[in-house]
Amino acid sequence: MNPANLFSHETNPVRLAPGQTLFSAGDAPDGMYVLLEGTLDVIVSGQVVEQSVRGAIIGEMAIIDQSPRGATVVAREAASLARLDAGRFQRLIQQNPFFATHVMQVLVERIRHMDKLIKAA
Repeated sequence: MNPANLFSHETNPVRLAPGQTLFSAGDAPDGMYVLLEGTLDVIVSGQVVEQSVRGAIIGEMAIIDQSPRGATVVAREAASLARLDAGRFQRLIQQNPFFATHVMQVLVERIRHMDKLIKAA
């Protein structure tokens, strides 16, 4: 499943120019995002830990627990994203259980990736 396909008719996407910041570590959560096109860098402690491409889910942890952002996300190239506030996220996971499972898979992959980075340091 590619989440970008769920939002192929997004009427009001968030658009970023290359080098523009989507959000910074420490920011208050305002929702999560699905990358529709472009490439984003996810930066933790000054290090790029992930390059996100079409279909990537960005900011899901903050929407789940309402904690401050843990990473900074910057557009590597022009990007377009669908923004989901908490209400839209809840409706989507109720209507599409596969999306809920996908979000959990993304979280697990990110935890495993960060574990590898920590062990390698």
